[in-house]
Amino acid sequence: MSQQQSQMNVGSEEQKSRREMLSVLLGAAFLMATSSIGPGFLTQTAVFTARLKASFAFAILLSIIISLIVQLNVWRILAVSKMHAQDVANKVFPGLGYFIAFLVALGGLVFNIGNVAGAAMGLRVVVGIPIVWAAIISACIGIMLFLYKEMGRAMDQFTKILGFIMIALVIYTVFVTKPPVGIAIKEAFMPSQIDWMVIITLIGGTVGGYITFSGAHRLLDAGIYGVERVGDATRGATNGVLITAVMRILLFLAILGVVWAGHTLDPSNPPASAFRLGAGEIGYRIFGVILWAAGITSVVGASFTSISFLQTLFKSIQKNNRWWIIGFIVISTAILITVGQPVTLLIFAGSVNGLILPLALLSILLAAHKKEVVGDYKHPIWLTIIGYVVVAITLWMGIVSLGKIFTMFK
Repeated sequence: MSQQQSQMNVGSEEQKSRREMLSVLLGAAFLMATSSIGPGFLTQTAVFTARLKASFAFAILLSIIISLIVQLNVWRILAVSKMHAQDVANKVFPGLGYFIAFLVALGGLVFNIGNVAGAAMGLRVVVGIPIVWAAIISACIGIMLFLYKEMGRAMDQFTKILGFIMIALVIYTVFVTKPPVGIAIKEAFMPSQIDWMVIITLIGGTVGGYITFSGAHRLLDAGIYGVERVGDATRGATNGVLITAVMRILLFLAILGVVWAGHTLDPSNPPASAFRLGAGEIGYRIFGVILWAAGITSVVGASFTSISFLQTLFKSIQKNNRWWIIGFIVISTAILITVGQPVTLLIFAGSVNGLILPLALLSILLAAHKKEVVGDYKHPIWLTIIGYVVVAITLWMGIVSLGKIFTMFK
């Protein structure tokens, strides 16, 4: 083989490797985004749009900025440390990683029951089958992904395809409902009303709990880490937040067009009624597809991320990783079918879920300046400072939420 041919082969291999890495980066971004775009995301957007109208644009803009700060801190530091969030936490406060992993596993399991339920309801809207069979079929589709030899690649492709489908369907709905885009843009920067609790709730729903770490953990599992990969981690985090932002903005505009026209959403199912009022029966079927896609991708994200918090702490889980993920989906589905959604446990899990982000982010920010964790890497001071502000806000949110729960159970 000539030297020129050898160089061409090396160049070809490098291009292939780069394409594969970019595919993983985009897959990780979509995993993070679609994990946050669950059934609760749809309901939350519909309810807040109906309440604040065009002023909800300001809340979305602010939540996007804060989400970006959180994700940049998490993705960059975990990439440099080459460790999962629970291992970084254990380095900072011995035992904290186990505590966070327990909270993630508990919250992930309980919320996964809701994700399976959302996927089942979406499938029932589309094809009209009973909810039990819709749940079983949805769970089987999720399980099939993790039976692939290269389950990471399968997961990447699955979340990307369904993510694009959701965005395309919501774009169609936006054109049908004809929202006042100009007014929404004005309200994003000069809001006529501000509801801080809505903003805080949006932040929790977008980067709360396990959602924050799904994309970063996917990068680690794919072997994309080290100081030389900080730029890639930054792009992955930014893409994940932007994908979530696009979906949130489009969904907001689609629903804004409905409420701006004077329609009142059905409080028993605000997002479904918004799509039906805005685009008729076709809109209702579109909502079913979006709900199924949101539910099933959240099932995949919650299951993968919950087990990723346990796999480095317990060798048996790391050795049988895919089977633990599959078991996680099976248990979530079995509980839904036999018990339903345990309301008390769901409320409790929602509260303790609020402690995951501040505790994990705090440990990661502290680790960012520990040489034994990040080596010679210098984390931007401005990211650290704003990160601590987010820790304070989310910790306050978590404590207030827990206080309400304890009062409720007295």
